Formats: sequence, structure tokens, C-alpha cells
Amino acid sequence: MTKLVDGDPVRIELQIATNIEGLPSAQSFSDWATCALRNCGRALPANTRVTIRIVDETESGSLNSTFRNVSRATNVLAFPAPAEIFRAGPEEEAELGDLAICASVVLREAAEQAKQPLAHFAHMTVHGVLHLVGYDHGDSAEAREMESLEKKILAELGYPDPYRDQTDDSSLRQA
Repeated sequence: MTKLVDGDPVRIELQIATNIEGLPSAQSFSDWATCALRNCGRALPANTRVTIRIVDETESGSLNSTFRNVSRATNVLAFPAPAEIFRAGPEEEAELGDLAICASVVLREAAEQAKQPLAHFAHMTVHGVLHLVGYDHGDSAEAREMESLEKKILAELGYPDPYRDQTDDSSLRQA
């Protein structure tokens, strides 16, 4: 699926590796990721590609354990591509990286936090894409910057502030 970001083609590849019912459409994931890339404030090369993989708790837990040393499933994991891959030549796709979004964790969090599932999937997609382009929330200043950008992007997409009425957003910080 190809979308345009400031006139440059961006390809969003969606992989579904779970049999969970009620997932958002491929077009929704593409729209969310494309909007995040368009508004991330970072220069992107032409022919940028992002892979979004929708996983089950087993795969999410395995990835989280292998790459973060945390032995449980999580909502979204971001795997930025190494710089030499991202800086592909003009005729090649520039791989930005991969997201692994755990559908059952996102749906469970949406129910626990009284959020619409579609809005929470949108938030996790935007959040993950921002990680791919270098945003982080390792300290409070970085977290405020990233959260502010997430709110702006989600508002453009028509979704509410994902942090409203939340006194503890630590579940998001595990991404």
C-alpha cells in the first residue's frame, strides 16, 4: 500500500500474525502511520517503508524478552532500522523499521482504560512510528515532547487525547 508524505511515496506493509477478531483495516493502519510520518518533524527519504506486524501475546512476549529483557507481552514494540539500511539509495526502498503491535494487549488496555479500541490502535501505531523516527520517553522532557506530538497527530486523525483523565500512563511507557 503506498501513501504520500509531502509528495514522497511511503509504503506501509501490514502483516497479520494473529487470528484475533475485530482488527482495524489495513487502510486504517496505513492512514495512522502515514499521518505520523507526515507530522513527525523529521526529514524522510523518498521510498520510505514501514512494516507493521500485528502479533499475538506469545510473539510479543518473545520479542519483548529477547530485545528488552522483559518477560511479558506489551502493546507496541518499535524496531528502528539501522542507519545504513534507512539511508538507501534513490532507487531503493529506505526501510524505516518495524512495529510489532500486540492486538490482545491493545484491546485489553482499551477496555481497562475505557477507550475506543480503534482510538487505542491508532495511538499505538502513532506512538510506535514516532519511536521509529527517533522520539523517546526516557525522561520527563522527552515524554512531554513525544506525548504532545502524539496528541497533535491523533487530533488531526479525529481521535481524542489519549492521556486525558489518566493519572498513570506507565502502560504506554513500556513501548
